[in-house]
Amino acid sequence: QVQLVESGGGSVQTGGSLRLSCAASGRTFNNYAVGWFRQAPGKEREFVAAINWSGGLTYYADSVKGRFAISRDNAKKTVYLQMNSLKPEDTAVYSCAAGGTNVSKGNTYNYWGQGTQVTVSS
Repeated sequence: QVQLVESGGGSVQTGGSLRLSCAASGRTFNNYAVGWFRQAPGKEREFVAAINWSGGLTYYADSVKGRFAISRDNAKKTVYLQMNSLKPEDTAVYSCAAGGTNVSKGNTYNYWGQGTQVTVSS
């Protein structure tokens, strides 16, 4: 069993930065790929970024490539999402998930956090 808790959300202006954290408990977390997803009001959940178990492979949605960076510290059982050059369209609830077999498909993940709100104002 894996429990995930996100933190680091907040409100920033366009061009600002935030770093989200996804802290995990559970012995098997370090074996899992971890993904970040987001959902804006009235929209479907969308893939943002993912990282494999070792941190050696990363994946990004085109909309965030070059602005966001995902990383992990397995000793701390934490995955990070550094978000730079934020835009109003990045406003959403961001959730991390673990255990995905297809890293960009949310329905393949077994464990989810509760989400953290990110609001970007113009």
